[in-house]
Formats: sequence, structure tokens, C-alpha cells
Amino acid sequence: MHLDLALVSGLTAAVGHHRHANSALLALAGLLGGFAVGLTGMGGGALMTPALVLVFKIDPKVAVASDLVNSLIMKPLGGAVHTRRGTVQWPLVRWLVLGSVPSAFTGAFLLNQIGDGNQGKIKLLLGWALLVASLAIAAKAVLTGRAKQRRTSGEQANEQPHTIKPVSTVLVGAVGGLIVGMTSVGSGSLMIVLLMLLYPRLASKSLVGTDLVQAIPLVASAALGQLLFGHINFGLVGALVVGSIPGVYLGARLSSRAPDAIVRPVLVAILLATALALLIPSNYTALGAALIFAAVAGIPLWGAVDATLRRHADWESVGRSRTRWVAVQGIGAPFGIGLLASILYFARVRGEVERAQGLRDAVV
Repeated sequence: MHLDLALVSGLTAAVGHHRHANSALLALAGLLGGFAVGLTGMGGGALMTPALVLVFKIDPKVAVASDLVNSLIMKPLGGAVHTRRGTVQWPLVRWLVLGSVPSAFTGAFLLNQIGDGNQGKIKLLLGWALLVASLAIAAKAVLTGRAKQRRTSGEQANEQPHTIKPVSTVLVGAVGGLIVGMTSVGSGSLMIVLLMLLYPRLASKSLVGTDLVQAIPLVASAALGQLLFGHINFGLVGALVVGSIPGVYLGARLSSRAPDAIVRPVLVAILLATALALLIPSNYTALGAALIFAAVAGIPLWGAVDATLRRHADWESVGRSRTRWVAVQGIGAPFGIGLLASILYFARVRGEVERAQGLRDAVV
């Protein structure tokens, strides 16, 4: 009985919020969000959810839930293409899903526990997720550049991972699932970057295909949780889907010709500006807190990138595990744990690996 009342109450509130939003403008928002996904492979939830909250003044819970359903409709389109092309690494998908599905449902449950009168807390949570996503996109640009350098020097990308890292891969799924379940942000930005850090030699097409396919059960789990808690507005979802499907198609058609050096920095700037709009209620204390968080998350993420770019042979020569240092910094970045690891990494471990590289270069 209580669950039925909660469902009715949630749906009634959702409909009330949707009446204030113009369907044509919502479809346009869906078009722009879908276009970003098709163009860059990321940014859908990171753009759509804050737009619904800030521009259309939709309840944050309803915005997160409805965007999850919209994403659930878009993900299989890209996943099907990669499945036909054979660019999905199913062992990685299985380990990721093992962590992400229960974690995503947990994220939806935790979001529901935030009272209806605490919209400010949900906005702060969303702003935090956008900061992480913007840092992740910047890190992806660095990793992509490094992969191009390797190809230029004659190294060939691996079509499949030579060694699966089960524990770290499950943790990536768990962290990504929790964040997506609570904010709808991260399945196409944060998680693919963490995969790039764990599997730096894996071909880009395999990373994208694997991330797209594993995101389907992840988003489905989060959407199911939001459905049970009554936050999904299907009228809102319909308006978004009308725009997002052609947007994804157009973005994908233009992706090969789009200047990446311009598109990604613009996307990062938009996400950072949106994050600040959500996090800072016009006071310097909140601004300082936002900048501190950016540093807390950014430093270990950069440490993980730096560790990934150093050759495996140099790590082995000093008796260190590159996978362990990449995982603890990258996965722990959003939670502060990665900062502690990065301090030790930059203070000691990085110097050891650099000296090993210097000795190898001297011999060569």
C-alpha cells in the first residue's frame, strides 16, 4: 500500500513539473544531447540532466530518472553496431556488469532516500558528478593522444585485452554504476576513461564498443530502480527521445569530420560551467569548496594518467605494479582516496620509474 502511494505521488509530481516545460524545447534539448553523444561518444547525461534542472526547472529526481530512460533507449543503438562489427570484449562486459548492475540500483535507492524538500542536495550531487565527468573527458583526450603516439612509433593496438584484471574491472563497474544511478552521469565519460587507464593498449573501437554494451544493463538497472520509486515521467521521456534519436544519428555522421581539438574542450568548458552553476549559490565559500574538490579529484586522475603512460617494463624493473597504482588513483579519485595515493605516487614511486626509464634509454 505504501509503495503504491509512493508511485502515485511520484508520478503526479513528475506530471506537474512536465506541464511547465514546452515539448518542442524538450525535443530540441534531446536533439542537442543526442548530437553530443553521436559526435563524441560521451556527454549525453552530463548535458541533458543539468539542462532539465537548470533550464526547464524540472525536479532533479525526475530529471535524473527520465534521462536514464532516454539513455536506455539510445545505448542499444550504438551497442548493436559494435556487436555486429565484433568490437565488444565480452569478458570485460561480464566483469563490469557484475559490479555495475547492483551498484546502479543502489544509487537509485540512495537518490530516493533524499527527501523531496532537499532539491539543493541533489543539485550539489549532480554538480559533483559533472566535475568528475569534465575531468574524465580531459583525461581521455590525453590518453587518446598517447595512443596516437604509440601508433606513430609503430606499436599496434590490441584488439582484445591480453590479461583481464577482474577485481579492478568490477570496481570500475561498481563506482560507475553508483554514480550513474544517483545522477545519470558517467556511463559514457568516467567509465570509459577508467577502462582506458586499466587497459591502455586496447584499441579505441574495442573500448567504445565494450563501454556502450556494458552500459545497457547498468542504465537498465538504474532506470528500474527509478521506476519502482516513481520518479520517471514518460511524457518527458517521449519528448526527449523524439529529439535524441535523430541527434545521435547526425552526430555519428559528423563525428569523423568534427575537429576533436575544438569539440572536446568546448564540452569540458560547458560541463565545468554547469557544475559551478549547480554547486555555487553565489558565495565564495562554495566556490572555494568546488575548486578544492576539482583539485582533489583532478590530481589523482592525472597521476593515474601519468602512471599509464609509463612503460610496463620500467615498472617491472623497480618491482612496482602499474595496474595497482593506476587503479587506486583512478578509481579512488572521486572519493578522496586517490589523492592520498597520488601524493605517495608523485613523491616517491614516479621518481623510481623515471630513473628506470633513464637507465633503459641510456643503454639503448
